[in-house]
Amino acid sequence: MKKLSILMPVYNEEFTVARAVKRVLNVPFDCDVELIVVNDGSRDGTAEVLASMDDHRLVKGSHPKNRGKGAAVRTAAALATGDYVIMCDADLEYLPEEIPLLVARVLSGEADVVYGTRTFGSHTAYSFWYVMGNKAVTFATNILYNSWISDLETCYKLMPLRLYRALDIHATGFGMEAEVTAKLLRLGHRPFEVPISYVARSREDGKKLTWRDGVEALWILAVHRARPVVAHKINPDLRPRRRTRE
Repeated sequence: MKKLSILMPVYNEEFTVARAVKRVLNVPFDCDVELIVVNDGSRDGTAEVLASMDDHRLVKGSHPKNRGKGAAVRTAAALATGDYVIMCDADLEYLPEEIPLLVARVLSGEADVVYGTRTFGSHTAYSFWYVMGNKAVTFATNILYNSWISDLETCYKLMPLRLYRALDIHATGFGMEAEVTAKLLRLGHRPFEVPISYVARSREDGKKLTWRDGVEALWILAVHRARPVVAHKINPDLRPRRRTRE
C-alpha cells in the first residue's frame, strides 16, 4: 500500500468535525494518506468549520442537500486517489488512532479486506436495544451468507479502492454498510477482523442511527443474497486473492 484514502462523510457535525479531521491527520501512518471530507448538506456550521481548515492532505467535497451516508461515501470514493480506502465518521465514536491497526494487516500481506470489530461494554454502548439490533443484523448476515463476522455495522471497513468502486454501492443511507458486506461475502471475501475501541454517543449528542436502519439492512441483505453473482466473472478486481501461510 502506497497511499491510503480516508473517506469521511459529514452531516451536522460542527462540534466534532474539526477535532475529527485534526486527529486523523495527526495519526502517524506507515504510508501516504489523504483525508476526503464530504459535507452532506449540513444545516449547521459544519461548512464554515471545514472552510477554515487547510492541509495539503485534506480534500473537500460537498452535497447541496443531504443525501445520506452512502451517497457521501460514494462521492468521497470518486475523489479518492489512494490504493486503499477506509471510512471514518466525524462523530468521534471511533478512534482514528486505531486505523493503523487495520492498515498493518494489509502492509503485512495478511489481508486485503479488514474490518474493525467493536466490543460493546456498559460504558461504550448507546443502549441495550442498539447493541441487540447490531447483533441481530450481524447474526442474520452470518445465516444468509454462511459466514462468521462479528460486526456488520462497523464504520471501519478497509479495502482496495478499486474493489470498493467495483462493488458499485447504491444504498444512500446507513444501508450502505449492509450492502458493502453483502457484496463482499457473495464474492468470496472474508474480512479479516481486528478489535477496535468504540464509545457510542447519545441522541442528545447527535446519534443518527435508528431501528429503521436495522430493518433496511435486513432487507438489503436478503435482496443481495437472492441475486446471482455474475460481476466477478467480468471484473477481476472483485476476486479475493488467495493467501497461503509461509
